[in-house]
Amino acid sequence: MRGVPRTSCRSVQCPLMLGVKKNTRSYALVALLAATVFVWYAALREERGGLLTISFLDVGQGDAALIESPTGVQVLIDGGPDRSVLRALGRVMPFFDRSIDVVIATHPDQDHIGGLPEVLARYRASHIIEPGVVADTAVYDTFVESVRAEGAEHALARRGMQIDLGGGAYLDILFPDREASGLETNTASVVLKLTYGATSFLLTGDSPKQVEEYLATLDGETLDVDVLKAGHHGSRTSTSDHLLGLASPAYAVISAGKDNRYGHPHQEVLDALARFGVKSLGTYERGTIIFESDGNEVRLKK
Repeated sequence: MRGVPRTSCRSVQCPLMLGVKKNTRSYALVALLAATVFVWYAALREERGGLLTISFLDVGQGDAALIESPTGVQVLIDGGPDRSVLRALGRVMPFFDRSIDVVIATHPDQDHIGGLPEVLARYRASHIIEPGVVADTAVYDTFVESVRAEGAEHALARRGMQIDLGGGAYLDILFPDREASGLETNTASVVLKLTYGATSFLLTGDSPKQVEEYLATLDGETLDVDVLKAGHHGSRTSTSDHLLGLASPAYAVISAGKDNRYGHPHQEVLDALARFGVKSLGTYERGTIIFESDGNEVRLKK
């Protein structure tokens, strides 16, 4: 609450004590509301029943995904091209929730970080992770300033880092495995594997085929997952046969805008997914796509 609460009395003779009494009641109501919201939020987290949720948000031509662990830890990966991410988040988060534990920017292209300054203005972030590659754009400058203003713990993503999400869920960073400042922005994309029990998801940012094939030599069959977030919005520059053969996902999510000017997803990628028996799901057709995992199996919720 900002400033002094207003009373309903409009007269300059309004007794001071009347204002005090109303202020006291107002503060009591605010305290009661805050306590109710806290209990409600705690109950929601308790009622998750051991479920992990990942929502691939409909942000148009861009990427954004929200993970919520079985213990309620939230991770936002990318923020789409603009403030549309706020609307998408509002549909999958409680209205009173104004914090996100970890924000990860996979790389500094506008369609991945354009909405993050808006997110950091609306939500309190505890940790911010990015690859360390620099872009000479106004969008990137705005992102850097918003990170500085947020004051959250800041780290560069590097292979070998693991983020414990609680309840047995965790995120492994597979790439970059080196200093990324000199890399092309898509090549520097943070690649993540989300694991919960026997289930897993591979999140590839805009990584090109060269990086996919490099990771195949490093990780081999450990790339096997239930769900693949197809690289670069379904562009032919990503989602190689080599990766699909190792990952063997049941689903591939393509985050892209309807009738976008890039022609994403490219037909070659859709054909490859069909050839490997992978069901493709596009935000351009379905809107936000939500999966739940109980640690044993993955279920498409929406």
